[in-house]
Amino acid sequence: MSETSQLLLLIAAAAVGIVATLFMLRRQRRERNEATTESRYAVSTEGSKRCPSCGMYNQWTDSRCISCGKKLAG
Repeated sequence: MSETSQLLLLIAAAAVGIVATLFMLRRQRRERNEATTESRYAVSTEGSKRCPSCGMYNQWTDSRCISCGKKLAG
C-alpha cells in the first residue's frame, strides 16, 4: 500500500470511530432523560403492603407477593 492510501484508511477509521462515539453518547443521553422523566399520572402507595423479601408494593388484599410469591403479613 502506498503512503497516501494508508493515510486515507487511517482518516476513514478515525471518522468511523468519532461517529460511533457520538451515537453512543446520544443514546446514553436519551436513556438518561427517559429514566428521569416523571410520569404525569400520580402514584400512591396508600393501602399497599410492601413485601419484606423483595420490596415490591402489593395491594392490601393480596396474601402473596405479586413479584416473588412470598407470603405477606396481615
